[in-house]
Amino acid sequence: MTILYGMIDSGNCYKPRLLMAKLGIAFTNIEVSSHTGETRKADYVAKNPNAMVPLLELDDGRRLAESNAILLYLAEGTRFLPTDKYERGLAYQWLFFEQYSHEPYIAVRRALLTFPERAGDATPERLAVTLERGNKALGVMNKYLEGSVFFAGDALSVADIALYAYTHTAGMGGFQLDAYPAVAAWLKRVEADKGHVPMEWVG
Repeated sequence: MTILYGMIDSGNCYKPRLLMAKLGIAFTNIEVSSHTGETRKADYVAKNPNAMVPLLELDDGRRLAESNAILLYLAEGTRFLPTDKYERGLAYQWLFFEQYSHEPYIAVRRALLTFPERAGDATPERLAVTLERGNKALGVMNKYLEGSVFFAGDALSVADIALYAYTHTAGMGGFQLDAYPAVAAWLKRVEADKGHVPMEWVG
């Protein structure tokens, strides 16, 4: 049985759970929380030396870390990875954008405001920077979606799944999604796609 090590409240861990739900892939979910230090315990570090989640363990024991790498692996040969070369390049573009220009601000600001163990890091300066740069990321997304249905062509792809994970909870970080109508409409399109499950779903 495929095993996913992750956290129920992590958007990065939600990404593979959502895609596996859509693909009908059965898996065992094992909660490994960074909140309590479980990701830093020796038995888990032996599996993933980077001491982070998610981590996918395949039936044959091989393991794959990094949420977007897991998405690409799972999406191979499915409708979620475009076959057109340019659209596939767009999917990669937005996966990199998500990790470098989106997640470090939108996800981190949510964590600073909602996870008690991060409260000490929630300085006014850091909250201001994450708000500014998170809004910049949302603005980039909104501008693109004014002329596009999804992020890599006319069909939902791994790019949409990656960006959906933290965007749909951005309000928890103090971001006003109603200021980005194209993003708000896109969120509804993602949620309307067949096989959608909420963040709390674990299989």
